Amino acid sequence: MVRHGQVIRLREGMLDEYRRQHAAVWPEVAARIRDCNIRNYSIFHKDGLLFAYFEYHGNDFAADGARMAADPKTQQWWALMKPMQEPLPTREEGEWWAEMEEVFYQE
Repeated sequence: MVRHGQVIRLREGMLDEYRRQHAAVWPEVAARIRDCNIRNYSIFHKDGLLFAYFEYHGNDFAADGARMAADPKTQQWWALMKPMQEPLPTREEGEWWAEMEEVFYQE
């Protein structure tokens, strides 16, 4: 299992809509997340930033990510979320949410 932390900005004025959408995540999207070996997925908000945490339980994160990205329902969900988000300018090429470095962990 590998822990992941990611961060992105939430566009001003979008918090209520973002919350509303995530209160009723499409079942196909939730199923695809599980199907791609992601567990314990949470998104937190503070001062216009969204922080995502999840645990990856598979063997090929890139392949599972590509499979998720190729899913039509997931693409529709992302198209709905994307206008609400503003990626960090310091993100790596190819990232939308910027992957964070884990600097401490205690079980």
